[in-house]
Amino acid sequence: MADEQAKTEFYRHDANWTNRMILGDSKYVMASLAEREGLRGKVQCIYFDPPYGIKFNSNFQWSTTTRDVKDGKAEHITREPEQVKAFRDTWRDGIHSYLTYLRDRLTVARDLLTESGSIFVQIGDENVHRVRSLMDEVFGDENFVSLISFRTTTGKASSILDSTRDFIIWFAKSKENIKYRKLWFYRDYDKDLNYRHDFDEYGVFKNSDGNPYRLARMNPITSQSGSNTTMFEYSFQNRGFRPGKGGWKTNLKGMNRLNKASRLTFSGKTLGFIRPAVDFPCQAFNDIWDDTRQSGFGDEKKYVVQTATTVIQRCITLTTDPGDLVLDPTCGSGTTAYVAEQWGRRWITIDTSRVSLALARARLMGAKYDYYLLADSEEGQEKEAELQRRPPSMKPTYGDIRQGFVYERVPHIMLRDIANNAEIDVIWDQFQEKMEPVRAQLNTELGKSWEEWEIPREAGEPWPEPAQDVHADIKAELEKGIEASKVRLSNLLTKLTEALGRTLSLEELPEKPRDPWPDKANQLHAKWWKLRIKRQNEMDASIAANAEQEYLYDRPYTDKNKVRVAGPFTVESLSPHRTAALDENDEIIDRKTAAPGNGYRKTRDFGELIIDNLREAGIQQAHKEDRITFESLEPWPGKNIAAEGFYYEGETRRRAGILIGPEFGTVMRADLVDAAREAADVGFDVIISCAFSYEAHAADVNKIGIIPVLKANMNADLHTADDLTGKGNLFVIFGEPDVDVASEEWLVDRHHQKLAPYEIFKIISGTDRLEEINRLKHSDLQAYLKLSNRREIWDYITNAAGRHLDTRKHSGGSGKADNGGISAVAWDSAGISGRAGNLSDYLGALTTGDRDGLQQLVARLRGNKQNAKRSDEGANQALNASHLPLTNTHYYQVRINGVDVFHPQTGEIRSDNADGIACWFLDTDYNEESFFVRHAYFLGAGVNDPYKSLKTTLKNEINKQAWETLNSDTSVPFEKPASGRIAVKVINHLGDEVMKVFRV
Repeated sequence: MADEQAKTEFYRHDANWTNRMILGDSKYVMASLAEREGLRGKVQCIYFDPPYGIKFNSNFQWSTTTRDVKDGKAEHITREPEQVKAFRDTWRDGIHSYLTYLRDRLTVARDLLTESGSIFVQIGDENVHRVRSLMDEVFGDENFVSLISFRTTTGKASSILDSTRDFIIWFAKSKENIKYRKLWFYRDYDKDLNYRHDFDEYGVFKNSDGNPYRLARMNPITSQSGSNTTMFEYSFQNRGFRPGKGGWKTNLKGMNRLNKASRLTFSGKTLGFIRPAVDFPCQAFNDIWDDTRQSGFGDEKKYVVQTATTVIQRCITLTTDPGDLVLDPTCGSGTTAYVAEQWGRRWITIDTSRVSLALARARLMGAKYDYYLLADSEEGQEKEAELQRRPPSMKPTYGDIRQGFVYERVPHIMLRDIANNAEIDVIWDQFQEKMEPVRAQLNTELGKSWEEWEIPREAGEPWPEPAQDVHADIKAELEKGIEASKVRLSNLLTKLTEALGRTLSLEELPEKPRDPWPDKANQLHAKWWKLRIKRQNEMDASIAANAEQEYLYDRPYTDKNKVRVAGPFTVESLSPHRTAALDENDEIIDRKTAAPGNGYRKTRDFGELIIDNLREAGIQQAHKEDRITFESLEPWPGKNIAAEGFYYEGETRRRAGILIGPEFGTVMRADLVDAAREAADVGFDVIISCAFSYEAHAADVNKIGIIPVLKANMNADLHTADDLTGKGNLFVIFGEPDVDVASEEWLVDRHHQKLAPYEIFKIISGTDRLEEINRLKHSDLQAYLKLSNRREIWDYITNAAGRHLDTRKHSGGSGKADNGGISAVAWDSAGISGRAGNLSDYLGALTTGDRDGLQQLVARLRGNKQNAKRSDEGANQALNASHLPLTNTHYYQVRINGVDVFHPQTGEIRSDNADGIACWFLDTDYNEESFFVRHAYFLGAGVNDPYKSLKTTLKNEINKQAWETLNSDTSVPFEKPASGRIAVKVINHLGDEVMKVFRV
């Protein structure tokens, strides 16, 4: 890192917890979390943002690249099976299905909540009344907490009144046990007309000059109910005040302390308590939130329906602590996960849409957060000690986020904090011993009998009020400068003489309308007020120190030297399974007894439906002329194979076994293997698999034994087969990632620093084995390393090899900067051969004459003292004993050129270049059982780069070159895998993913 103090961190949770994104219907996912994963009663907060209505533009977004979703527009309908099923099932019966949809999910959500947990349901004005009644039924009306309204916009157009708000219905699992953290916001004094006076640092209550730090108000000091100890007349500034029927809010001792602390004042016949704004500058949030509107200057929206982060943040901080678990059954753009991650909460988010999860994943991975100080950390203990004015704790720290953050806090000074503060009496007595003698001397010097409250703040004898008015008029006239009227000034001086009884000229006019005191009186006055101010400051400090503190749970202290990124999270889906038909009561339908007379319409078998459409539509491949048209297609009574079909491949008649995947699920690699075995036993020529989706590990299965496997993707229109308007492209076979793999063998030092391509070094040095290389003189070894990386050498090899391969591609030099990776020569070999290219392929193509020319070039360059041109650091470093012995290592590098994908909106095959790829992953040692992400790359950077803000924030903390590798179509080099296989997984912006395995 550029800055040793700067760190990039993420919060770690207990028991190695990993946050989760789950693809699937929230009803089934939540049921699985409760039943199979032990999360029943473990979720602290659920934020549920269901569709507000039954139009599909409020239910899903069809692509990560656009939020433009128009209701009724066919090309904007999602083609994801999970969403099609959820949408179809949810809105089949209009509002009745909608409420059933909510009831089922609210019921499962209730089981997941802890006894102290809360659920927030966001809803619009169209259905808020229905959802409130439904939640009364599910949670019990006794557990209703609040109906919160929050501002969403300046005004949504309406024919009558514009709609500016949505609502949040807040219920508790058990209101008696609810976890609640009161949130505060700083008071807006401009809108509070009660604060019309000042309570300044001198303890003087006067009309306000608008300074918010000195504003105060007069509060009632009487109570509606009292006792004998509070029913008395109280003398204040030589005036008697009685409390009325209820009595004072404190006893005589408390009233005296309020007086001593300069907290009493009066208005007419009413005695009051002075409450300065700084006593408690905050106000609690209520059920109306006006600060939540998303303006055009806020964060860019990523999703068609996206809630402001402020809304969800407030709900989470109201009801959870750091480390608590938050769940969102409707992920959308991932705002709940984003906010939960920001505030150190664990989270699980669910959605039926791959697009939603792709957006949420990119949003989280591109986010950066403030690093909030953990209470259970050394830095947190030091900050806490600073705030509490005590030595730091010596307890060991473990970084346990469940201990919370170090929060900002404000004193909440109440009347009782002053009335019960005995330290006020001590401070008063201490200062009275010093102040009373000074007051007596000042009275003697001036011939006054002032009480403490009568001593003026400014020294000098004030003029009579008429004289003060004339003084103000003279000052105003003089401020006009050269435009001041001499006549008017003369008249004003005459009036001043009459008011004072003595004559003053303009030169003798004092700055303020008062006559000066004798010097001794001025000294005594200044001394007394100095003590008076000091006494007030000590009393205020004592009051604040002994008052209760209110923690601001949404304002933790941050560590400015750390930047936090999202912690680890997984992206999962429900296990694929076949589903049984259910009736309106969620009972399994027995098709044998479900006759039309029993109230059920005849259900068409899914397999029959697919066979009928397959028979009519055939299978489209990448080229129109390659369409498979079946001569005949009939059901087959096999275990895995559902139909037998015959078609012609050229002049050859083929017998195909048809594998039909689940209606709502995924075909696994094992399914293809089982079907191929069955096909081989029966004598089929080929297997054609029809499925809505395939697991990534099935993508590279093209042949099993002697049986070819064709994988056809079924159009999601088949989910609504009864309403199909066309039969085109219902079954499509599409391609695989277009990937190049190149390799080179490199000479490396004992630290695995790359030094030079091994084959080139052997030619230049005239050596054949590592033993000979390590016996070279140090000067020769260093020279050969530099020569092996000279651009002239690479250009020579490229041109020489190009004469044997493709001169148009290679002639004239490599022209490519390899940036420390695999050379352009090896890359070209990979592109031509269609396999993992190797530099040795080119070297073998060199003729003897070519080699002689190369040796001549080496001899010439050896006398040239220019630096090497290759960018590898090791090639330019001076070798010493710590680098030896040298060894050789085989390095590989992968480049993704694009992917052939089935475009669901048009039913066409489209060959996308790298711009169509959202991200791609590389397993550099694939074990054929599970794909392990060892390299991750994210493309599509540019206008909508989701990682732009993170990159900008971390620019001083990370290596720029390392960051650029994340946004690349080319991997960083990696060593030869022990398994001999690598796997590449590619995901596009529509959520489609394919995988390809390479032997290397």
